Amino acid sequence: MRQTRIRGPRRQSGFTLIEVLIAMTLLSIMVVLLFASLRICAQSWEQGENKITEVNEVAVVYNFFQRQLVPAIPLWDDFTKKDERTFSFQGKKQSLQFVSSFPASAGRSGMQLFSIEQQQEDNDQVIKVTLTPFFPATEGEEWHREEVVLLKHVRDFSLSYYGVAADGGGENSWQDEWLEKESQPLLVKISIDTDNGIFWPEMIIALKIADAAVGTDDLGNNSADETEPAEERN
Repeated sequence: MRQTRIRGPRRQSGFTLIEVLIAMTLLSIMVVLLFASLRICAQSWEQGENKITEVNEVAVVYNFFQRQLVPAIPLWDDFTKKDERTFSFQGKKQSLQFVSSFPASAGRSGMQLFSIEQQQEDNDQVIKVTLTPFFPATEGEEWHREEVVLLKHVRDFSLSYYGVAADGGGENSWQDEWLEKESQPLLVKISIDTDNGIFWPEMIIALKIADAAVGTDDLGNNSADETEPAEERN
């Protein structure tokens, strides 16, 4: 007789459904953690870039006032209008005018009249600087004004000046205006507030020359007189 061989159940290779589900679950968790880490890294990078931009913005404005306002030159404008002299430094609550100079290597060398004020431009409040050559142009030449936006998104811009009181009492004090005087203030305090919430510390700028005022005719001989009060030279 022929014997029939009974075979057992054949063993199948591969993964079970439970193993596949567990693997997919672990893979999903790893992907979620990976994308969360990438998102945190991107946010940290963006915050770092924004912080660098904020610090650079503050540094640019501070360096501008340090380089241009500190060495401001007290001069009399006695050539624009006949029989009338105007002192170069004029300060208001939200605007400032003074004379300073650029180095010879700059594109606008020589003494420049700086006018700084808060203005509205394209539905935005900005601090704008206007540059005008202080001396009149010679025959055949033409001076060009230049306007530069120093800071955008300005909510508030205010100035105050420290020097002899308007009543001439001899005591120094902070004042909101510095007009119709014959000397520059000792200190200028600049307060800025912006719409983006950046903290701007108050800037207090000390002017190198405060009480020396020279006329345009004295520029050639003012090296020895810069430390003398205006009344002593007169």
